[in-house]
Amino acid sequence: MARWFNIAGPCKADKHYMLPATARLPDLEQLIEQESYFVVHAPRQTGKTTLMLALAKQLTESGRYAAVMVSAEVGSAFNDDPSAAELAILGAWRNLISVRLPKDLQPPTWVYEEPGQRIQASLQAWAQASPRPIVLFIDEIDSLENQALISVLRQLRDGYPTRPENFPLSVGLIGLRDVRDYKVASGGSDRLNTASPFNIKVSSLTLRNFNAVEVTELYQQHTEDTGQVFTQQATATAFDLTQGQPWLVNALAKEVVEKMVKDRNIAITHEHILKAKEILIARRDTHLDSLAEKLREKRVKDIIEPMLAGLALGDTPADDRQYLIDLGLLRRDPAGGLVIANPIYREVIPRVLVQGTQDSLPHISPSWLTQTGELNTDDLLQAFIRFWRQHGEPLLKTTGYHEVAPHIVLMAFLHRVVNGGGTLEREYAIGSDRMDLCLRYRNVTLGIELKVWRDKKGDPQSEGLEQLDSYLARLGLDFGWLFIFDRRKNAPPIEDRLSTQIITTKNQRSITVIRA
Repeated sequence: MARWFNIAGPCKADKHYMLPATARLPDLEQLIEQESYFVVHAPRQTGKTTLMLALAKQLTESGRYAAVMVSAEVGSAFNDDPSAAELAILGAWRNLISVRLPKDLQPPTWVYEEPGQRIQASLQAWAQASPRPIVLFIDEIDSLENQALISVLRQLRDGYPTRPENFPLSVGLIGLRDVRDYKVASGGSDRLNTASPFNIKVSSLTLRNFNAVEVTELYQQHTEDTGQVFTQQATATAFDLTQGQPWLVNALAKEVVEKMVKDRNIAITHEHILKAKEILIARRDTHLDSLAEKLREKRVKDIIEPMLAGLALGDTPADDRQYLIDLGLLRRDPAGGLVIANPIYREVIPRVLVQGTQDSLPHISPSWLTQTGELNTDDLLQAFIRFWRQHGEPLLKTTGYHEVAPHIVLMAFLHRVVNGGGTLEREYAIGSDRMDLCLRYRNVTLGIELKVWRDKKGDPQSEGLEQLDSYLARLGLDFGWLFIFDRRKNAPPIEDRLSTQIITTKNQRSITVIRA
């Protein structure tokens, strides 16, 4: 039977291309042997469920343990009614265990004693009756909140000292975040900020992304099954764009081999992967949509907004920064500092923020195209100036990300431009105090830099010219645009400050400075 690249639910070896799950968490078996309780956390769709299901199966088949993965998600409907949450969770666990474990390892009837003790009593009865020590992996643990969460964690902690004869030998909590970041207040704004009431955990493990070798191995499975080759450059591009994020790695390949290049005699190239990336971003699949939703959260905005503007982060809580890493939106760069986790997310974030403004744009006729459909950059600039003069100020109010409002309006305008068959790429980083854009439309490539003139700061023109000069050098271009958006409180009216000027840099590049 043909296998395929999976982007929904756990992977199954007989149906999906997949890598040995436990290779990315090599310490787990040792933790279980040492009777440890632990946490495994990683962003959505990185393979946590696949890994834990595979490990549970492997442990049970070894003959040493009764290992099973269950889920706490059903209890999330009763977060403020711990008694109802317990009953829902135990019912769901019983159903799953009856499917995943042989009859002789299944628990006796659950013990429905006093509310707040049912999970502990039921696991105790199971451990006492089981011919093997129990290993329990609890998935989606952080879907629980408030009293339901605290009740479950306390019961696990209370049973812990009596293991392994009277309680599971090892328990793993599986979720997006570490225990201290679980939501415990109504509305979910407050967090445990400590491992208590699960202060028995030995360690918190993060499931890493695929490395470059693993991406090659995964794609090679498709080649072995079908004969269709991924060129070395295609695989390298896929890794570069995704930084090994498993869902993205699979989604790119799936788009290419199932929709773009169905002929197995045609090799997959670097260009195919780039085109698939554009399709994924434009389509905003569920995975990308769920990340986009997070951008509305205040603690996410407080970090992403200065990053987009190229500003320093300021005084942000360490827990908030870690939260964005746990979500998979950011990663710590080996060279130092926080960066967006991968180039695809780097594209998705501004596109999501631009959407509301884009929907607010008036009709703009494409006066920037020649009769042959090529881009005329002079006409494009004139069109933008007309647009900014008429609509700029009102549109600045269409986004909640005020620090980067001018960036968002300009990008919304440029999205209208590239919609007919071009691309817009972005670069931004903490402390760079700028955003760089690269607009590609057929044979034209345009390098653009955005600077903001803020209160108590000097005119950023000379710094902007130097930064854009080096950006254009990287792009291999000899001309570009530098936008300086004046956001000072005492800035002149838009009519007085709107101007353009052409400046030649010391490296003989022609830069049009647009003050807006």
